[in-house]
Amino acid sequence: MFKMVDVLYAFLTVFQGYCLQYFLGSFLETRMRGRWNRLYVALRTAVVWCSPPGYEDYRVAAGTLALSLCILSALAACFYKAFRPVTVFLVVSFQALLDISRYAAVILLNAMDGRVLDIINWCTGKGMLPSEKSFGMAVKIGVAGTQLIQYAGIALLLYFSLRKIVQNFREKDYFISRTELLFILTPSAVGLMICMLLRIIMITLEDGVPKMLYDRYPILVLVIPAILLLSLLSILYGVKLFQDMICWNREKSGRIVLENQISSLQEHMEEMERIYSGIRGMKHDMKNTLAVIQRLSAGEGGGELQEYLSELNRGLEKLEVRFRTGNTVVDTLLNMKYHEAVRDMPDLRMDADKLLLPQGIQIHSYDIGVILGNAVDNAIEACRKLKAKEPGADAFIRISSLQKGNLLILKVENSFNGRLVLKAKEEFPVTDKADRKSHGIGLVNIKSTAEKYQGTMDFRVKDRVFILSVMMKNERREEDAKRS
Repeated sequence: MFKMVDVLYAFLTVFQGYCLQYFLGSFLETRMRGRWNRLYVALRTAVVWCSPPGYEDYRVAAGTLALSLCILSALAACFYKAFRPVTVFLVVSFQALLDISRYAAVILLNAMDGRVLDIINWCTGKGMLPSEKSFGMAVKIGVAGTQLIQYAGIALLLYFSLRKIVQNFREKDYFISRTELLFILTPSAVGLMICMLLRIIMITLEDGVPKMLYDRYPILVLVIPAILLLSLLSILYGVKLFQDMICWNREKSGRIVLENQISSLQEHMEEMERIYSGIRGMKHDMKNTLAVIQRLSAGEGGGELQEYLSELNRGLEKLEVRFRTGNTVVDTLLNMKYHEAVRDMPDLRMDADKLLLPQGIQIHSYDIGVILGNAVDNAIEACRKLKAKEPGADAFIRISSLQKGNLLILKVENSFNGRLVLKAKEEFPVTDKADRKSHGIGLVNIKSTAEKYQGTMDFRVKDRVFILSVMMKNERREEDAKRS
């Protein structure tokens, strides 16, 4: 019987090692390939063997817990690039889920032992187990079956809890602040403390005879597992709430950026339209005036004056609006972005000749401005990084549009340095800026704006050219249609 228990415990420990490797590997980047669960099994078994008897002693409980956490931390540090705040959460939550699973399963299923013995005694009384040998065999089988169910319950509860955390914790590369770490760590720490408390008080002595606490207070058979399961749920739903908070904060940041962009466009639109109208009028009048002066100065000694007037005329040509798409907001945006970009990259080529917006377009101008603004900002940033790495490289941005039926397709192509970080389960490339919370939301804003018009966004890379495509229905937004 002793050997059977050892075999079951060995299988459970091996399973725990696989669960730990799956759990850490879902969050952390490995240092070396290969399976190291055997090392975990050896260390875990050593902890059990080295733990002195006396579960009621708080020093034994605290020491065993500290040693287990040290082992998990050492394994994470040795086999993973684990110097991240999330590693603390992974280590503490794994140990908490392991302890909660073990205590919940043991307390719930321990009650089965007495029922099994009652059934065996009843069978003996009915003459079903006539000999002492058959009685002993029945007891061994019953206890072994109960132990098997108990270990299976521990394994299943641990596995599905870890899997739920891996699924809910979607932003695995998110840099956790101290406050956020404390938020998701607290439920796991509370679970650990509850389990350590149970270990200390679970076994009591009455007249020198060890007795389980719930034998003295039978209601605890239900109360303690309920507390443990609530603690487990607080860990799982704490992670889910944390991820929802990240999404809400990102949406909030995105809305702030959108509002700032819209406000900026609206502020510039009227002013730039007034300036461009004045420039066009001034240019028309000045060209006529310069033509008259040039004819009058065509005589002797007028060469220097003509050269000056020609230079002035060329200066007026530079006042011509570079981009004309038929949309004031887009024209203003592209001209503004271009002039900002050429200050750092004088040789930047920005072509929008194929960007033609249809007459009577139903898509709001500021929504188009948000899409193009974010796309051009990303393209300029990519070109800037390319020029920093390769000063002689060709930096360009090409903007075009295509209409198919009631679908409007906007395309932005730009050169870049060829480095694009895409991670598993991530929809967009990972930003390489230090402040990841405030940056890397441009593509998110583009997609959310396109979805207002039942559209979508896609990107691809060809050689060292990044190609962004946005498709939208040329219709009013759904909320605008509902209002009308």
